Order: sequence, then structure tokens, then C-alpha cells
Amino acid sequence: MIRALKSVLAAGLLAAAALPAAADPLAKEVFGAQRTSNGGPAAAIGFYSKGCASGNVQLPETGPTWQVMRLSRNRNWGNPQLVDFLVGLSRQATQYGWRGLYIGDMSQPLGGPMVTGHASHQIGLDADIWMLPPPSLHLTAAQREKISSQSVVAKGGIAPSPLWSASHHAILRAAAMDPRVQRIFVDPVAKVAMCNAERGDRGYLRKIRPINAHDYHFHVRLACPNGGCEDQDPPPPGDGCAEAAQWIENRIHPPKAAPPDPKARHPRSLRLSELPRACQALVTR
Repeated sequence: MIRALKSVLAAGLLAAAALPAAADPLAKEVFGAQRTSNGGPAAAIGFYSKGCASGNVQLPETGPTWQVMRLSRNRNWGNPQLVDFLVGLSRQATQYGWRGLYIGDMSQPLGGPMVTGHASHQIGLDADIWMLPPPSLHLTAAQREKISSQSVVAKGGIAPSPLWSASHHAILRAAAMDPRVQRIFVDPVAKVAMCNAERGDRGYLRKIRPINAHDYHFHVRLACPNGGCEDQDPPPPGDGCAEAAQWIENRIHPPKAAPPDPKARHPRSLRLSELPRACQALVTR
């Protein structure tokens, strides 16, 4: 009798434990399953790494001066301002000797956490742009799955590779000069190369922020265009060149690693209930 009661209780506990996950799924699975936008008014909701997007529009797979890469991911969606920015920057790239731009991940149709990859790109205001000057703007869908970008950082991580050029500098400068841009993330080697080469106005360099794993692409982040999302704090004052140089110095002489934060979580672990209520409403109507 007691043994049977224990079995019943154990089964009940297991069922109870399973209920929250079923009723409160991982946000990445819910938003990753969305295939199209809601078509509503454009709105970025929440924060870049904890939010979603209403009214995202799709950047066409191919245009006169761009191609979207990795089409199978369905991540060529964004706020209309982001789409407008990318089209404009791709046109500017032709002024610097490129055919245009290869556009990597933007956002999902309704934004939100992604099943793989990024922590951010959740509110339709982030986009990755390949460092590879397009050899062609007539790639097939299959070719866009196979071709890879190239690194602008040489092996060892302390100097530019032969791919880095004045055109890269010019395109990054043009992107940073757009008043809609909040930040641009790029490998510190590229930032230092820009710092060393710049002979004019250095104000835009403040927006160029050093970060690892951004040598094959650069990441553009637009500022919040409405009151519905949370802007990131402005970049620190100054051109940030000394900070970027320190990143490279730390690669040569790595400092003692900080202990991991036991409370740190990747956004891919967020449950639907942890996103802003407006995000929950987008997918539960």
C-alpha cells in the first residue's frame, strides 16, 4: 500500500514538474518557429538581448547592391529602419569599389531569442554584414549556404590580414556616421587599424566598439526608434582607441580570467514568461 502510494506521488510530482515547461516553453522555440511577421505597426520591444519585434519587414533576398546570405535561417527580417539602413549602406559600398554587401543575420520575423547563435538580434535593430567584398551578386540560394566570409585579422589575432583594406574602413565609417546607428561591433584589430589610419574627424570612432569573434563580419546596432524598447547606454566618451589597443595587448599577455558568474544565463535559456508581456502577446493570441 505504502509502496503504491509512493509510486502515485512520484508520478504526480513528475507530471507537475513537466507542466511548467509545457505551459511556459523556451522562448527561442516559440519565436524560432515563426515563419512570417505579424504585419502590424513596426515596434521594437524590450532589449536587444531580451525582447521581440512587431511589424518586422523582410529584406529582399537579392537587390541591386546586396544579397542575403544563409537564406535557410529565415533571419533577413528587421525593423523598417534597419532594412532602409542596409539598403542605403549597400549603395554606399559601391562608392568604395565593392559591388555591394553580403548581409548576414538580421532578426527573425517576430524577433525574439534564436534557437542557435546570437544573444542579441531580438528586436529587429541588429544586423551582421560580411567583411567579404562580394565577388558576385548573382549567387544561387545553394551557393549562399556554402560560401564563407573571410577574416580581416591575421593568424595570431594581433594584426590585420591581407583582406583588410581602406574600403573596409570607409564602409565602417559610413555606417557609423548614420545617426540611427547606436554601435558597431568589430574585432579590436580592425578598430585599431581604423584609429591609426584616420586623419579626419574621429568622432565616429566612438561608435566602433571592440569585441571578439567579429573578424569575419561587423555587427551594426541601431538605436531604439520608438518608446517601446530599451536603448543600450551610450558608448563611453572619447574615440575608444586605447581600449581597443588594450584588447590586443590582452591577447598577447592574457590577464587572469575572472571567475564565471554563476547567475549568468544565455538568452537562449529564457522562458516565454521571462520576455516582456507584449512579446508574449505576439505569440499567444
